[in-house]
Amino acid sequence: MTTKLSAAALASITTAAVPAYDRAALTPGIVHFGVGNFHRAHQAVYLDDLFAIGADHDWAIIGAGVRDADEAMRQQLLAQDWLTTVVEQEADASSARITGAMIDYLRPGDSAAVIARLADPATRIVSLTITEGGYYIDPASQQFDPAHPDIAYDAANMAAPSTAFGLILAGLLARRAAGTIPFTVMSCDNIPGNGHVTQNAVIGLANLVDPALAAWVEANVAFPNGMVDRITPATSDREKTLLADNFGIADNWPVFCEKFRQWVLEDNFPAGRPALEKVGVQFVDDVAPYEHMKIRILNGGHATIAYPAGLLDIHFVHEAMEHSLVAAFLTKVEQEEIIPVVPPVPDTDLGDYYALCQRRFANPKIGDTIRRLALDGSNRQPKFIIPSAFDRVQRQQSVNGLALVSALWCRYCYGTTDSGAVIEPNDPSWARLTAQAKLAKADPAAWLAMADIYGDLAKNPAFITAFSNALNTLWKIGTRATLERYLADKL
Repeated sequence: MTTKLSAAALASITTAAVPAYDRAALTPGIVHFGVGNFHRAHQAVYLDDLFAIGADHDWAIIGAGVRDADEAMRQQLLAQDWLTTVVEQEADASSARITGAMIDYLRPGDSAAVIARLADPATRIVSLTITEGGYYIDPASQQFDPAHPDIAYDAANMAAPSTAFGLILAGLLARRAAGTIPFTVMSCDNIPGNGHVTQNAVIGLANLVDPALAAWVEANVAFPNGMVDRITPATSDREKTLLADNFGIADNWPVFCEKFRQWVLEDNFPAGRPALEKVGVQFVDDVAPYEHMKIRILNGGHATIAYPAGLLDIHFVHEAMEHSLVAAFLTKVEQEEIIPVVPPVPDTDLGDYYALCQRRFANPKIGDTIRRLALDGSNRQPKFIIPSAFDRVQRQQSVNGLALVSALWCRYCYGTTDSGAVIEPNDPSWARLTAQAKLAKADPAAWLAMADIYGDLAKNPAFITAFSNALNTLWKIGTRATLERYLADKL
């Protein structure tokens, strides 16, 4: 027998921890764009913890979205009073909790309601998890793209903008007109310097509207950098069934994740902030070392195993870690090419951090999929892999491993695995990537010709040679034999 999740049902649920506070007494302080699985397993959980110790009940979350898919999420959560079941899974144990930090979700497309909420003085933080590809960044320059049609539309329609950045800017405009202190804008996405990237997007849009407005935003609005971390797979019927079978709870959109979580933030919140340090958030002067470590070692590690595993028809991430060639490939690339170019991190041993990543990747309960790791390579490779390769060629160091990672991505984008199975589209630019991958089968340079992705790295003779050799080898002898050759230092 299962219990349908709702506020009324909380008193009868005994298999999961329930909110240890009066949700009716919560008042909003945060508007969050992008109410997906990661947000509900990360920021919302930290706030749930904070509310549970009786602190800061004026910092509840109101959700917001701009995509059509956001309305589907909104409807699912509305039906259960904005509650979410979070299941933490480790190899030896699983536990469930129901979080209640979100108290409303604004209807996507209702720009007037969103702008009104942003203009409300009670809103002191606007946060975002809109994925790496949601910031209108040119992949090669890693700078904001003011020519994007979405941005051009918002610049001409500030009364009813369509993007998160347009809505944020409209909210700031309303606050400036009312003499209200600006809210802080806090990115929670996996992007190096995510605060700076967000600032560039808001100011870049503001420049199109009015340069004086852009100057005001730059002078008055805070954009703290932050590093976030928790492996959180997509929700499928598998997770819903596990929740019902193991905990007796029917949740429209539960979140399954690992137990580990980390959040490192710059303490730059002029309008105030919740006391998140009480529940494990690290506030530091400079987030950059933590960001580099996580993005290069963990996210770069994910990218390293995603494509060989995908080409070998491996479904789950833990299964990739059980595959001797894939696991050894990851370790060799990390230890020889990635970790040596990661700057030191305060009070952190990078070797220990990588060992922690290995254990997390190998968690058999988490159910993370190779397809999720392989998603959106056109946005992820320029952030997770290409910077390490560029650092190495600048130092005239070997890039055989990182070039092979890139070649494996190219081979994956061809659209078939080594067994001939079709790889369904897995990138917003899939058609373009597939076309280039087909050209690159005969001419590897065709792949590197995507200058918006590879930038100056594509001009480096050492990388060109290593990439071309790796891709040609993949096509000649296949993924398994290529990994064996690389591991034997014969590639």
